[in-house]
Amino acid sequence: MMTNLFSAFDPTTSNLLSMNWISTISCFMMIPLSFWMMPNRLNVLLNTIVMKLNNEFKMLMGPNSKGMTLIMISLFMFILINNITGLLPYIFTSSSHLVFTLTMALPLWLSLMMYGWINHTNIMFAHLIPAGTPAVLMPFMVLIETISNLIRPGSLAVRLTANMIAGHLLMSLLGDNSTNINELMVPLILTVQIMLMLFETAVSIIQAYVFSVLSTLYSSEIM
Repeated sequence: MMTNLFSAFDPTTSNLLSMNWISTISCFMMIPLSFWMMPNRLNVLLNTIVMKLNNEFKMLMGPNSKGMTLIMISLFMFILINNITGLLPYIFTSSSHLVFTLTMALPLWLSLMMYGWINHTNIMFAHLIPAGTPAVLMPFMVLIETISNLIRPGSLAVRLTANMIAGHLLMSLLGDNSTNINELMVPLILTVQIMLMLFETAVSIIQAYVFSVLSTLYSSEIM
């Protein structure tokens, strides 16, 4: 029995050794692609996704990406696998915690800012004032742009966490209340659960894509 609705997201358990966070990296042990003599369907699908993302990220970052596309593609695949894995029963959803999302967003943003301010100082200063800004509004635009830059890692982390928590809460509410309803309502509840599961699968893919694309757009400003 759950003590409250949010206890499903509690990474600690009553056991002495909690295995919840292992689900974050266990996916890499389940895909032994190197043992296949010929590319299987999963390998073909992964290669197609990687090539599509590589072309799109190159278009966003320009010709001076210098390997940044590989980092963004790896980030996308890592978030995607964890989001999809979290939809399975009895598996801990690590992407619904700020510890997980901030660990990815904050170091990435900080490294990009340090690289930009050290190597492209003039370009970073130029981004603080958009083109065509009147002289009267320049101090306010510098303040606004500075605040928007500072909250970028927080917005990335909170967006991913909030979207993953929202769907899991809805499924938890429907699952807990389905035992106390009339038998005639079971097909309706089951249909809603299936639709919600499909919606959550789409959200898992979209949020991984949004996280990687926004990180790519942030990095394109200093390239």
